[in-house]
Amino acid sequence: MLHLSALYRYPLKSCMAEPLQQAAFDELGMTGDRRWMLVDEGSGRFYTQRVLPQMSQLSVLWNGDGVTLSAPGLGSLDVRVPLDSEETLRGVTLWRDSFRVPDAGEEAARWVSALVGKPTRLVHVPAARARWLPSGYGTVEDRVGFADGFPLLLIGQSSLDDVSQKVGRPMEMLRFRPNLVVSGSEAFAEDGWKRIRIGDLHMRVLTPCSRCIMTTIDPATGERSADREPMTTLKTYREREGNVWFGQNVVADGAGVVEVGMEVEVLE
Repeated sequence: MLHLSALYRYPLKSCMAEPLQQAAFDELGMTGDRRWMLVDEGSGRFYTQRVLPQMSQLSVLWNGDGVTLSAPGLGSLDVRVPLDSEETLRGVTLWRDSFRVPDAGEEAARWVSALVGKPTRLVHVPAARARWLPSGYGTVEDRVGFADGFPLLLIGQSSLDDVSQKVGRPMEMLRFRPNLVVSGSEAFAEDGWKRIRIGDLHMRVLTPCSRCIMTTIDPATGERSADREPMTTLKTYREREGNVWFGQNVVADGAGVVEVGMEVEVLE
């Protein structure tokens, strides 16, 4: 039997994972997932671990009214969801999307600037300002917050086990930053799924996920693997047309709640 074996939320894009036993879902995917982001103060360009590996040590806990930031040497800071008003809006750029979202204010900016080492702002995306999914995927109503392109990422545990076996040492699941981990299937079975159900929540499996250098960052230390694993191994058998594929991008249909241990049913 297939079952949901792990749930992860990333309240701030590219921060540490927040393991969950239960998660609610709303119109943007997992509630509280990647609704916050760090951007360069001058350009508004987004930051991730690709250029700032120290973000792997940034803990962000979501509490409904805001988040609590903490990092080694910086203590912690509670930040409330900013008002969505003309006075708070800041222009940001995330890949090819440029849009305006509320800025979390000066105290938060000082804290994140100390982490990054240069002038940085913390921003939040309310549902009304979320982006559309990439053209050709999903429906006209599907939207996403600050995730790269899609609201949710699903990975089969057996797929990670297969990669670890080929690399020759255990690879941490959090290198791949999934929201949903499914156990009980064969390796890469998720490549063939189109629709699944977890509890009462239906989800569409839209497209494979193209992987990048972030998978080579140790989630515990923030250090890059000297041998560029697991990308080196993945390229030997998961590369297609210049992209390395691992995991599936998913969108949930409607609201609902799922829990670790729930059965996962493949509908199509």
